[in-house]
Amino acid sequence: MSQEQEVDLEDLKGVGGKTAERLRDEGLANLMELANMKAGELSGKVDGIGESAAESIVKSAKEHADVGGFETATDKREARKDMRKIGTNSEQFNELLDGGIETQCITELYGEFGAGKTQIAHHLAVNVQKPEEEGGMGKGAVYIDTEDTFIPERVEQMAEEAGMDVDEVLDNIHVARAFNSDHQMLLAEEAKQICQDNDIGLIIVDSLMAHFRSEYVGRGELAKRQQKLNKHMATLLRVANTHNTAVVVTNQVMDNPDQMFGDPTKAIGGNIVAHNCAVIIYLRKGKKDTRVARLEDSPYLPEGEAVYSIEDQGIIDG
Repeated sequence: MSQEQEVDLEDLKGVGGKTAERLRDEGLANLMELANMKAGELSGKVDGIGESAAESIVKSAKEHADVGGFETATDKREARKDMRKIGTNSEQFNELLDGGIETQCITELYGEFGAGKTQIAHHLAVNVQKPEEEGGMGKGAVYIDTEDTFIPERVEQMAEEAGMDVDEVLDNIHVARAFNSDHQMLLAEEAKQICQDNDIGLIIVDSLMAHFRSEYVGRGELAKRQQKLNKHMATLLRVANTHNTAVVVTNQVMDNPDQMFGDPTKAIGGNIVAHNCAVIIYLRKGKKDTRVARLEDSPYLPEGEAVYSIEDQGIIDG
């Protein structure tokens, strides 16, 4: 069954006509979306559905979607055949990632100011719209902007350099400014509906931790921050798996005082962010006008580095 297939909700156990209507009103007509929800989350989201009924609905959705149980490694390999990658204009960068940024997972780009995080985000929002033979997916993008750094003129410049229809490229990027962490989490939820209504291949959150970092200060707020952050990451990961999209989050850095040797820079957000991101890339400034991308973590790719530069056309070899 296709991950984005709409199901007859009334076929699920515990779902009658009125309940199905409530689910559809909340944008929950997608089988995989329901199958990947927690019962408490579903009951809290949809009025009139208690936790017991929610458990029944989620269980039934899992059974219909055939998720949540054991599968063979062969089945897993077949599922990954649907995975796609979004390339850059840098052969080194693409080689580092074995083709580019992949779908079905979250990729974290972290680094200091000026390392090129937002530039790469803009570039990917353009490149995802290219045909597959040119390293794209032929799909649109969702861009959650938390620091007011999305510049449409930069997208226009990259699209022009690539010989693409500028107006079409801009129309295919759905942008929203997040004004606080709660709004950011709400926009991630709304991104699920955009993916259902449009052909989306990429979701960008630039940057992930800006609001969480400023709103939850001190150790006394850490537990609350991490709990909300975990929920936010779970939403993004669920969209990645449900709609076969790539999710890219940019992140800020801090100095690790325990680091005795080497670069003391590390990403903020702790284990919650690290454990939810399958691919982690550290960006830093290199010699002259170059930048360096270091692949720090991946389920199957070796660590390595790529040197790149940022020009009018976007990311190129350095």
